[in-house]
Amino acid sequence: MTRVAAGILLIALPIAFNAAFGALAATFDYPNVLRRPTAEILERFRSGGSRLVLLWWGFAMTAVLFAPLAVLVAASLGGASPVLLDLGVTVGVLAAAVQFLGLIRWAFVVPYLARAYDVEGISDARRDVIDIVFQSLNRYLGVAVGEHLGYLLTGAWSILVGVAVLQQGELHPVVGIAGIVIGAVLAVCSIEFVGGFEPHGWKLAGIVTPFAYIAWSLWLVTMGVILLL
Repeated sequence: MTRVAAGILLIALPIAFNAAFGALAATFDYPNVLRRPTAEILERFRSGGSRLVLLWWGFAMTAVLFAPLAVLVAASLGGASPVLLDLGVTVGVLAAAVQFLGLIRWAFVVPYLARAYDVEGISDARRDVIDIVFQSLNRYLGVAVGEHLGYLLTGAWSILVGVAVLQQGELHPVVGIAGIVIGAVLAVCSIEFVGGFEPHGWKLAGIVTPFAYIAWSLWLVTMGVILLL
C-alpha cells in the first residue's frame, strides 16, 4: 500500500504543481509580473479577485503535499541505507515547509496590501510604505525562503533519493542518476540571487531553472509509474 500511495502522489503532485503554475502564468503573467512596478502588480492582483487568491492558495498547498511525498518515497525505497532515507525525509519535509512559506503570502498578505494600496485618498507616503513592505516580502519570503532554500533543499532531496535508488537496486539505475543530476542543477540554480548576483540575479540560472523543474516533474512522474507497475 505504501508503494502504491507513493506512486500515486509522485504522479499527482507534479501534475497539480504544473497545472497551478500554468494557470498563474495565464491569468497573472507569473512569474514575469514580478519584474513590474509594485503598483501594476497589485492592480493586476486586485483584478484577479478571489479566484486568483484561491489559485495562489492551491499552489501553496502543492508544496504542503511534498512533505508526505518525501515520507512515502523513503518508505518505498527500503533497500537503501536507513540513515540516507531518514536524511531524505528530513530534507524533503524542510523543502515543503520553505516552499509553502514562500508561496502562502500571496493568499493572505498580498490581498491585504492590494486593498490597502487602492484605498481612496491614500497618500503617496503610505503607498511608498506598502511598496517597501511588498518588495521586502518578495525578497525575503519569495527569493530567500521560497526560491533559494526551496531550490537548494529540493535539489538536495532529489540527490538523496537518487542515491537511495542506486543503493536499493529495484528501480533502474538511470532513475537514480537522473535524480542526482537534476537535483544538482536545482541546487546550483539556488544561488541565482546570492552574493554578486543579488541585485539582478544570475541570468543563466533564471533560464535553466524552469527547464530543471520540468525535468524534475517528469522524473517524479517516471518514478511514480515505475512504483505502480
